[in-house]
Amino acid sequence: MAFCKNCGAQLPDGTTVCPSCGTAQDNVAPNNAAPGAPNNAVVDSGSFGYGVLGFCIPLVGLILFLVWKDTKPRSAKVAGIGALVSVAIGVVFYIIAIVAGVAASVH
Repeated sequence: MAFCKNCGAQLPDGTTVCPSCGTAQDNVAPNNAAPGAPNNAVVDSGSFGYGVLGFCIPLVGLILFLVWKDTKPRSAKVAGIGALVSVAIGVVFYIIAIVAGVAASVH
């Protein structure tokens, strides 16, 4: 079996167009190819775990986004969104803390 270069769906051997997403497949190599044969199948699942990692460690999420943006766009997007959400929540908390500090010093 081979995998779609766009969506990662399993493809029967010799398939030229993915039945799931319609992307043309060129140079599809089956998983049971001869030893030493290149296997260019990239699994891009866009796992929720990458979003959690990007949220917990925003710098890692940014690095994963920059490294994977061309080869694994779904996983890159999830990691980047996790990092952005983390930074946005941090900014909101800092603003709340500053407003609370100013309000406490006025009274």
